[in-house]
Amino acid sequence: MTDPLHGVTLEAMVTALSDHYGWEELGQRIAIRCFTFEPSVASSLKFLRKTPWAREKVESLYLFMLREQRRAAPTVHNFPPPKS
Repeated sequence: MTDPLHGVTLEAMVTALSDHYGWEELGQRIAIRCFTFEPSVASSLKFLRKTPWAREKVESLYLFMLREQRRAAPTVHNFPPPKS
């Protein structure tokens, strides 16, 4: 199985999470100051690059968000057309 985080930058994760949840909800889901007090991608990256436990939480929430999005997406079946 391939690693779903392979090739995904920390910046891309933080941006996707803040776009999806908004800073307020992101700060509620992961209670760290860079998400709750004057949040920005730049300040978040600075903190997360130095703090492995916080980065793990961001990666975990990012994977959860991807699973949520996959579940919400309509199922597409590519069945062959019926034979007439």
